[in-house]
Amino acid sequence: MSKTSTGLEKNVAAGLCYVFGWVSGLIFLLLEKEDKDIRFHAMQSIIVFGGLNILQMVLTISLLGLPLVPIIGLVGIILWILLMVKGFQGENYKLPFAGDLAEKWAGEVKI
Repeated sequence: MSKTSTGLEKNVAAGLCYVFGWVSGLIFLLLEKEDKDIRFHAMQSIIVFGGLNILQMVLTISLLGLPLVPIIGLVGIILWILLMVKGFQGENYKLPFAGDLAEKWAGEVKI
């Protein structure tokens, strides 16, 4: 396995992008300047878990959507486990919609 500019093995960095949800994705997006695969995982983490956090907040505020919050939480846990496992295995697992956006935006965003 090759190393990234962070000094980590590629699969370790990919898995770590998901460990703390969108926060770890943001950290790796800021740290990793060159490796497009790690930037993809970081951006996918930001999009998926940031989107789920925002959705949970909106549903909580609306009160009508309050019963859906636990379902969104369960979906988040399942995606968190799936994406971490795939990342640590070194697989570039792309979720529908979010993965397409991540692929596009990871190359465009220069921080």
